[in-house]
Amino acid sequence: MAVNLTLSPATMRMLVQKARAASASALDGGYDDGRDREIEFDVDTLQDTHAHDGLAEEETEDLSAEELRELIEDLNVDEAAELVATVWIGRGDYEADDFDQAVEDARDRALGSTAKYLIGMPLLADHLEAGLDALDL
Repeated sequence: MAVNLTLSPATMRMLVQKARAASASALDGGYDDGRDREIEFDVDTLQDTHAHDGLAEEETEDLSAEELRELIEDLNVDEAAELVATVWIGRGDYEADDFDQAVEDARDRALGSTAKYLIGMPLLADHLEAGLDALDL
């Protein structure tokens, strides 16, 4: 199916990769139930046995989710609507033949942050990739 896009398919494929990376880092960063726990240390034991070598500890923060958020927030209205429409097609809300209607509906429903909406989807990367495939992009 031939669709005329403002947002390039290559950019959408890159967003698929970013969404996968963000999803993987979110899964790696916590306990099975998704909640962080407080850790308590026995101060008396640590003072006697802990030797700090004075090296600064490196902070290894994965910025994938933040990068994805910034990329989506940088899209203009037309690009964001096309992205959302493609996700909806991949999710099965619309057929590929209904792309123009999906884009129009995405524009009409865009009340809040598109980035927040999309990143909140647990299967964003899968839906976007399926939408691109359905549109032969």
